[in-house]
Amino acid sequence: MHVTRRTVLAGAAAAAALTALPAGQTAAAAAPAYRWRNAVVGGTGFVTGVLFHPAVRGLAYARTDIGGAYRWDDRAARWTPLTDHLGWDDWNLLGVEALAVDPAHPDRVYLALGAYAQSWAGNGAVLRSEDRGATWTRADLTVKLGANEDGRGMGERLLVDPRDSDTLWLGTRHDGLLKSTDRGATWAAASGFPGAPSASGQGVCLLVAVGRTLYAGWADSDGTTPNLYRTADGVTWEAVPGAPAGAAAKVPVRAAYDCHTRELYVTYADAPGPNGQSDGSVHKLAVAKGTWTEVTPVEPGGTDAFGYGGVAVDARRPGAVVVSTNNRWAAVDTLYRTTDGGRTWTSLKDSAVFDVSETPYLEWGADAPKFGWWIQAVGIDPYDSKHIVYGTGATLYGTRDLKHWAPQIRGLEEASVVQLVSPPVGEAHLLSGSRDIGVLYHERLTASPSRGMATNPVFGSATGLAQAAAKPSYVVRTGWGDHGNGAHSADGGRTWAPFEAQPALAKDAPGPIATNADGSALLWSFVHWDGTRYPAHRSADNGATWTEIASFPKGATPVADPVDPAVFYAYDMDTGTVLASTDSGLTFTARATGLPSGDSQFKLVAAPGRTGDLWLSTKWNGLHRSTDGGATFAQVDSCWASYTLGFGKAAAGADYPAIYQVGSTEASTAVYRSDDGAKSWVRINDDAHQWGWTGEIIVGDPRVYGRVYLATNGRGIQYGEPV
Repeated sequence: MHVTRRTVLAGAAAAAALTALPAGQTAAAAAPAYRWRNAVVGGTGFVTGVLFHPAVRGLAYARTDIGGAYRWDDRAARWTPLTDHLGWDDWNLLGVEALAVDPAHPDRVYLALGAYAQSWAGNGAVLRSEDRGATWTRADLTVKLGANEDGRGMGERLLVDPRDSDTLWLGTRHDGLLKSTDRGATWAAASGFPGAPSASGQGVCLLVAVGRTLYAGWADSDGTTPNLYRTADGVTWEAVPGAPAGAAAKVPVRAAYDCHTRELYVTYADAPGPNGQSDGSVHKLAVAKGTWTEVTPVEPGGTDAFGYGGVAVDARRPGAVVVSTNNRWAAVDTLYRTTDGGRTWTSLKDSAVFDVSETPYLEWGADAPKFGWWIQAVGIDPYDSKHIVYGTGATLYGTRDLKHWAPQIRGLEEASVVQLVSPPVGEAHLLSGSRDIGVLYHERLTASPSRGMATNPVFGSATGLAQAAAKPSYVVRTGWGDHGNGAHSADGGRTWAPFEAQPALAKDAPGPIATNADGSALLWSFVHWDGTRYPAHRSADNGATWTEIASFPKGATPVADPVDPAVFYAYDMDTGTVLASTDSGLTFTARATGLPSGDSQFKLVAAPGRTGDLWLSTKWNGLHRSTDGGATFAQVDSCWASYTLGFGKAAAGADYPAIYQVGSTEASTAVYRSDDGAKSWVRINDDAHQWGWTGEIIVGDPRVYGRVYLATNGRGIQYGEPV
């Protein structure tokens, strides 16, 4: 199996590696030094794995499905991101399928990366580090991994061989078991492994060391065939005798070995999860005797259907084990703890006291599951039996006394951000909209928003967020809500009220929204999650009534002129046409034609404080500008690709707003700023701060020159400021 190797930097050592501008292009200034940080929210995504190092006090690692990997700093009580150096072309590698540590070499850590196993995604890679993730050496695989697919909470699928630190094993979904004998530098199929690869299965779903024996979980069993194999020599494999079978034990999800009692604990479910599980069980194998015992927790009167997920053993107390339920929506998921090898269990949920004040978005209403959901990652600190952590679909909780729980999430930011607005006035410098956590009002950038998720209604995911340019107290938002899919605010986004009515299309296809400059007219576009586009609607009474606008291109994003309340714009992706309305959105007519077409990710934006000044980002088709309201466009020749573009406060002495974009010069795709109307650009991120795919939205701060807010797909909101 061919791999390529390269060394990459993940820390401050890469900060000076700024890319030069193309030949013949004059920079507005020397490449500035920028400090990049997360706008703090705290978690917001699925923490799929957590692993304490067995030989180092206070050292732990966490993985996520789309937001990379992290290392725990116990003294600072925060997580350090380890994969922010992965750039635009490596967006697929922000999904971490598995992680592994070497018990004999505390500074070594390994990551198996690859978010999707689909044909359109790139191959996976393995990163290895000799310094706890400060720097990495990369080996590109010829197979795909699936860190953001079903089964992403299973594992771990990566393991250092218990007999030889130079040997690693990697379980894949569709390509069997891989083996490396040079610490992850090269990989090949492991000979003799009995599981037959499948193009549609889960494959090797977990690897665990039991003394010097390696056990491998096999997720493609039909419930009657083996789902657990082992090898004592790394060559000869056998099915584990007597392994549980049947629907409740069809898929082994996680496993943990108690070396004191020599018992292997395995959680099972009838599906890989995190969704779709309706049955499950917990079993233990007495390794010396070869006997299995079912130790599934039983609650009197319990009738709801669910599976089991995480499992962890207490290194300091023989027979002490914690397991998690998963996909339990009726009674809500919990952790069960036993101190007698599974004879009796206690639900930790029953006595739990939660403090989520550090991340208020977790308190979005009475329906919020207090203990969390999608619990497949569980860890017990090997140096502190009462320090337990577990991942959920939104955060990572921890306790130090088995009763009081709080998010142990500082530094770990995983939001997939789709909307950003930086108001010109008011308390908050930022409003955001994300998948899964709706809209947030950021009164501070260094603390999670105190108001939590915008309510009335609560959105699961945001699809639109807009502010009236001449009336910034007026803001509107759209998304997938609990009681309506659209809302308006009269106080800049602090509080909200649902639209009095909404078009029927809003129920299943709430798309982007725009308000004109004075807030007197709204345009709401409708796009189903599957991409189907529908006619836009207009309201002139704050959402009380809506009228279809037949001349507006279906599914397009409405853009308001920031000066003239009578003017809206739209870009038709099908025909490459820019349309405009001069009657507050009642009718639209074509203006410029023949522009690049065929891509829903092309973006039209209007420059603030000017009428008719439009910019169109068309990815590798370049950047185009109109100064006559969309009648004509000229291509901007200072960059060859533009993915998203926004504006901020002008530089001192400049007569045009600072322009920020994610785009490409001849050298790289990166974050750029222009202080001279796009005549020249300077790169403002560096090779240590790239965050995978960043093409959704970027906005500058209209009150702070140089500050820029960048949406990422899995690393939250990044904001940069000149040092």
